[in-house]
Amino acid sequence: MPAPAAPTAITALTAPPGAPVRLEFAQKAFIVAGDPAAGDRLLMVRKSTTDPHHPGRWEVPGGRLHVAGDLDLDDHIRREVWEEVGLKIDPGPPFHLWQWFMPDGPGEQVRVVAAARTCRPLTLDVSLEHRVADDHLDESAWVPLGRASSLDLIPSLRPVLREFLRLHPAAR
Repeated sequence: MPAPAAPTAITALTAPPGAPVRLEFAQKAFIVAGDPAAGDRLLMVRKSTTDPHHPGRWEVPGGRLHVAGDLDLDDHIRREVWEEVGLKIDPGPPFHLWQWFMPDGPGEQVRVVAAARTCRPLTLDVSLEHRVADDHLDESAWVPLGRASSLDLIPSLRPVLREFLRLHPAAR
């Protein structure tokens, strides 16, 4: 695998003028498992139909930092992956930075700044038992790299997935 490139930055969406904005940080885990018969696969999760922002759309595991609870950024991504898919991972370096805005009550916005990281799975058996209701996740799947971009993705994840596939040797 080539040396990781410096993270790239993409700006997505802007907050309405004058709206109060709260800043949060998130990380997303791009977890790849190889299989000699099936090739490399990316772990993806699908939002449930009850998700208030992207019902039924696909993304990768991850979420927002618990400022008082996560010891460091590696602890944060490990916790998110454990909660959402029950895997233990070895976090790698970030390869992409981006942001999005989302509503946070009447007339308020949250600006989420996120880092995408390639992570190595230490376990492969996905489990739903640690999920919390506000994750709004319906299912997870190991998706062949060649099919990942054809899924109905959360729009802000599309450029991140393109960058991941560009950098991942098996996607070439």
